[in-house]
Amino acid sequence: MRILFAGGGTGGHLYPGIAVADELRRRDPATVVSFVGTARGLESRVVPALGLPLDLIRSAGLKGKSLVALLRGLALLPLSALDAWRVLSARRPDVVVGVGGYSSGPVLLLAALRGLPTLLMEQNTAPGFTNRQLAPWVRAAALSYEETLQYFPGKGVVTGNPVRREFLQALEAGDDAARNDGEVRVLIVGGSQGARAINDAMIAAAPFVAARGLAITHQTGERDLARVREGYAAAGLAATVEPFFHDRNARLPLNFNSTTVPFLRSALSISAKKWSAPAALRFASPARPTPGTSPVALKTPGSSEAPARTTAGSSRPARRP
Repeated sequence: MRILFAGGGTGGHLYPGIAVADELRRRDPATVVSFVGTARGLESRVVPALGLPLDLIRSAGLKGKSLVALLRGLALLPLSALDAWRVLSARRPDVVVGVGGYSSGPVLLLAALRGLPTLLMEQNTAPGFTNRQLAPWVRAAALSYEETLQYFPGKGVVTGNPVRREFLQALEAGDDAARNDGEVRVLIVGGSQGARAINDAMIAAAPFVAARGLAITHQTGERDLARVREGYAAAGLAATVEPFFHDRNARLPLNFNSTTVPFLRSALSISAKKWSAPAALRFASPARPTPGTSPVALKTPGSSEAPARTTAGSSRPARRP
């Protein structure tokens, strides 16, 4: 089976798709997966580093933009459609999965118009602009929350938000030495792009934190990396500070599972603990069932074979592009 994952831009969109792709290949090594996104999105750095094929299309967001940016995005629509058509023709997927983000729009829409089985993945309670526009066109939608079913009548399946296997393996293996040494560990994640307010607050609090000997692991995003490192160094606070913890870097899964205090913003795919979205692929493509799956759900450690009904995260609706 050939499966094309479309979209990305941020880790919250991209990594659930990577989790599903990994699980599908684990279940059936003959499965061929590829991704399509933009040169500006996180996928342009992460997907090639994982050794996975990535096609780039020209696309830009339309919602919440300045007039100039909106006009630029509208002007790119014909080129986006041309690029998406080229990718679909070259990859010849059996199923197209949209992970969210504006670059998934032209690919999913053209795939639906070509009669290909299509599936949306929606991580938030309230779908973003692109997924709302695609709702009438796609065949199925894998959702994290029951509240989101209203946006996809007759198409939605509550699966939970997929989590990378590294998190579960670290949790199963345990980190007893880290848990029992008495050290207070604080994990700070402001989403894949970082959060300026959190970064500013931590710089201001660095002397207080340093005086109390807390162990800090901080994902800052690219733009604030140097400033946060300098602020911590000036306060004498030794901390692990990175712009982003990538998928195959074991530090974040291990730190997450040995953390005393997690401080997370826009990091639903970090805090989510269910592993069942790939099952929705069978719903999307009944003629080509995914080997080893059922139309119900995947079994997760400590759970029954029932679909995940909730996912850790904020109860407030969050909109994504």
